[in-house]
Amino acid sequence: MKLEYELLINKYGQELIQAEDVWYVFEQLSYNGQRDFFVGILYLIMQSKPQDEDIEEAITSSQLKPTYTPCVLLTKGVSHHNLLRIIGLPENEWRKILYLLLSLFRIAYQRRFNAEFNNPDKWWYWDLSDENKILEIMKIDNTNDF
Repeated sequence: MKLEYELLINKYGQELIQAEDVWYVFEQLSYNGQRDFFVGILYLIMQSKPQDEDIEEAITSSQLKPTYTPCVLLTKGVSHHNLLRIIGLPENEWRKILYLLLSLFRIAYQRRFNAEFNNPDKWWYWDLSDENKILEIMKIDNTNDF
């Protein structure tokens, strides 16, 4: 996943932007770009260690009806293989999927963020409202290019 998208999602996790801001960026991507974006979100979700106890809150905070297919699938658990089933749903479900996954991410991320805030080894838990931190992250990312 591109650094700019990771930053975007992590900013969402820190409540610096809204789900609509992420949707706007997602909408601009090609079909394959959107599929890759979903895979990237799943990686970030798993990295944040979601718990099955997060499911109900994720559905509620996504403002989706619990009867929508992505929500029904999520009630089966937050395991990676189950989340893969969700992103495998048809394109007409993608907006719902994105909002639901963002909600799940934010819940799990917030738990980790509170424990790891400003960990020097994990930029995704730095204060992303600080433009100097963003510049530092971009500098680190540029040194990782081969």
